[in-house]
Amino acid sequence: MASEILAAARPFDSASITGLLPAPPRLLGLGEPLHGEEALPAQRNEVFRQLVEHEGYRSIAIESDCLAGLIVDDYVREGVGTLDDVMRRGFSHGLGGSAANRELVAWMRAYNRDRPASDRIRFFGFDGPLEMAGPGSPRQALAGLHGYLAAHLDVLPFADLDGLLGADSRWTDPAATMAPARSVGRSGDAVALRLVADDLVALLMAESPRLIAATSREAWWRASLYGRTATGLLRYHAGMADPSPSRVARLMRLRDAMMAENLLAIAPLYGPALVYAHNRHLQRDRSAWRTAGWPGGDLLLEWWSAGAIVAAHVGAEYAFIATALGAAPHLGIAAPPPDTLEGVLYAALPENRHLIDSQRLSTVIADAGLALRTSANHGYFALDPAQVGETDGIVFIRDVTPAG
Repeated sequence: MASEILAAARPFDSASITGLLPAPPRLLGLGEPLHGEEALPAQRNEVFRQLVEHEGYRSIAIESDCLAGLIVDDYVREGVGTLDDVMRRGFSHGLGGSAANRELVAWMRAYNRDRPASDRIRFFGFDGPLEMAGPGSPRQALAGLHGYLAAHLDVLPFADLDGLLGADSRWTDPAATMAPARSVGRSGDAVALRLVADDLVALLMAESPRLIAATSREAWWRASLYGRTATGLLRYHAGMADPSPSRVARLMRLRDAMMAENLLAIAPLYGPALVYAHNRHLQRDRSAWRTAGWPGGDLLLEWWSAGAIVAAHVGAEYAFIATALGAAPHLGIAAPPPDTLEGVLYAALPENRHLIDSQRLSTVIADAGLALRTSANHGYFALDPAQVGETDGIVFIRDVTPAG
């Protein structure tokens, strides 16, 4: 088995990716098996530079707030703001503190500085404004959409946005994460805002010929991002107020649906794009997560990932390369048992980083009876041997050492 696995492995670089895929995708998903390890986005940066310089890639989309990402994109394209401010305001989930993300943004700005606008690469967040403490207020998205329409159309549906929104603290109450009764998402104001948002999004589409001619396709695209985010956030807030046992699974579905909508909007105009997020958000299989210590007992959550949704819509224009780790002692990840997928790869591949042909690998391990790996680090999600064939490739990092 070891020799067959070694024969299916190649260096992880842009040339190997191109040689592995049957056709160039518009969206190339590169997953990580856990968050917070700097070696992983540093590796992403290296391969993204190669994809831009040698394979014609035009953008990168990462698992971060899509509206905050506009700040980053304005900086890398036009030099708006300072790098320090962009890192502070342009990312969610603490990602602005990542040295690898800072390196990415600085490189993109340097790459774009002397290029014409048509040849500049783009940055996107494709997650919703959904911090760990809960969803954000829909104010920014609704105001952005309404402002664009009001500047170019004579008549808009009446909407007292400020009156219906009230204070942002109503929407961002962290207690609502665990207490549905604290959520504003099913209040009369929230229901009215959902109708307003729906009307504004419909008007944006109905008047798109006039609006695109009067502004630009780029400006209309940004307005549509505000519209997607407003309607998605309001749906998510309604889900936050759901007291039923299916509440958490519903929120997982809604989040990945928002991610998928953003990716499907990026692909036709700004692809080919590298998409970087957790494996579970990019995989083609149905995602599953068993929570531990959740109020009311452990839960088995199942939902279709953003990658699964995108793949269903665009087929071969989406590709997914997963990442798996061998040993990372500083993360509490010991060397993998030999009867797991990671254990087989760990034993067969002597060098540290490989890109593996998933189809060849799935054939090699088909009758091996491999088990799903468990880890003391509950943030690490091992690859299921049964799902190898649903990936287009696997990046295997044999030994991870602390960054820096």
